[in-house]
Amino acid sequence: MARSQRRSRHGGGHEEEGNNERWLLTYADMITLLMALFMVLFAISSVNISKFHTLQQALRAAFSGNPLPGGKAIAHPGASANSSRAPTAIDIQAIVPVTAPASNLEAVTGQHATEADVKAASAREETEFQQIKHKLEAYAASHGLSSEVRTAIEPRGLVIRVLTDSLLFPSGSATLDPQAQPLLAEVAELLNVDVIHPITVEGNTDNRPIVGSSIFPSNWELSTARASMVVRSLISKGVNPERLSAAGYADLRPIASNATPAGRALNRRVEIVLQRIY
Repeated sequence: MARSQRRSRHGGGHEEEGNNERWLLTYADMITLLMALFMVLFAISSVNISKFHTLQQALRAAFSGNPLPGGKAIAHPGASANSSRAPTAIDIQAIVPVTAPASNLEAVTGQHATEADVKAASAREETEFQQIKHKLEAYAASHGLSSEVRTAIEPRGLVIRVLTDSLLFPSGSATLDPQAQPLLAEVAELLNVDVIHPITVEGNTDNRPIVGSSIFPSNWELSTARASMVVRSLISKGVNPERLSAAGYADLRPIASNATPAGRALNRRVEIVLQRIY
């Protein structure tokens, strides 16, 4: 009986020793969880700044109410693959609001424009173009310039065509001829009757290349320089610079055949366009 008691005490000792080692499992689990927690915290703290700014701009543009680029292309079948790509930072900077024709009248008057208002404004605009056209044609006829100065009312607006030869510029030059100043002064006065419509000055040449000029390597430079000189002249005569812009088209917009001297002379011209708004 004493032996059985000793065995019982001896066996009980092993069981107590095994129970004392169970805390190691809990400790190991806790260490593993802490390591996982620190790894997650480290991953969260590491942020790509450039990608964060791009995301910030994209979200700001998405909630601004402006249409994202590519909307029109997606609406039509056969849109290119590039039209469905996500907008980049460059795309976001290029987003501009689309202005409807009626909004132009609202911008001018500061009031809500109805369809009737737009039609009335368009009619007044057409009448104004006709008046400027008749006055300029009368001036050209009285000064013997009817063959050099011509006007036309086109879908883009009132177009004043002035041939450059022997009136505006010497051949191959962008320096205004002094005899052009009275004509440009009359044009500036007529353009100032209206202070709203934008004005584009467009330079055009024939298709013959420029030879021996270090200032104008091609007709592109010559046509653009001539348009800029006319813009500067109009500004000096009181036209608001904010209404003006200059463009050069070289020989890409002929109005006559370049196969004859007479046709080339018609193509060498400057066009002053009073653009439509309505």
